[in-house]
Amino acid sequence: MSRKRERTAGQKGEPIEKTVQTWYNAEVRSDVRVVFASRKSLTIGVDRDGVVVVRAPRGTDRVHIDREIVRHRRWIGRRKRESARFSLDLSDGASVTLFERQYTIACGTRAYRKDGVIYLPAEHREQSFVSVLKRLAREVMGGLAKTLAEQYGFSYAGIYITSARGRWGSCSSSGNLSFSFRTAFLTMREARYVAAHELCHTRHMDHSPAFWDEVGKIVPEYPLIRKGMRAKGAVMKWL
Repeated sequence: MSRKRERTAGQKGEPIEKTVQTWYNAEVRSDVRVVFASRKSLTIGVDRDGVVVVRAPRGTDRVHIDREIVRHRRWIGRRKRESARFSLDLSDGASVTLFERQYTIACGTRAYRKDGVIYLPAEHREQSFVSVLKRLAREVMGGLAKTLAEQYGFSYAGIYITSARGRWGSCSSSGNLSFSFRTAFLTMREARYVAAHELCHTRHMDHSPAFWDEVGKIVPEYPLIRKGMRAKGAVMKWL
């Protein structure tokens, strides 16, 4: 087991000290990274490398943490399989599928896409790739929202592309639609559902039966799409 201390800045700039411990849990056959900090609850996740990440209140006993890990082992197993299935390679010659179109990665002096190729600088590739994804997501998600709004009589204030990890999209009370740049990894069918979902929130700021009825008028097969999208949760850990 190893231990180290980390310091990060809080919302007001004050230093926040965290203690990080790592060990191996034999029952789930995984390395575990535990981050102790001033918090009230314990959460469990799996990073894109398949490592179990636990965020726990300072002073939480290791036995309790291991017990919680074992209790969630089926969920952890699913997340690990998802992480293994969805991998991202940004080396020259690698392929990546975005909104159902396949692109080849190549080296360039700046980040852009052209004729089925995504050009990325040799250094800071992930950061450059994100800039490409944001431009593509604005183009595709903005286009889908505009088309659906015209077809079904919706109105919205604006389109924003974010780095959100917890959700594919959101709608503010002022009618602004936000979409994660990670929507680029969805199929067009899934992306259309996300756009429709957020447009429906301009009429229903909840998930009431009336809201889902509205969604169903645009995307009747939405339950099946939502089920398939749950398997793509690992994508939210990329970049």
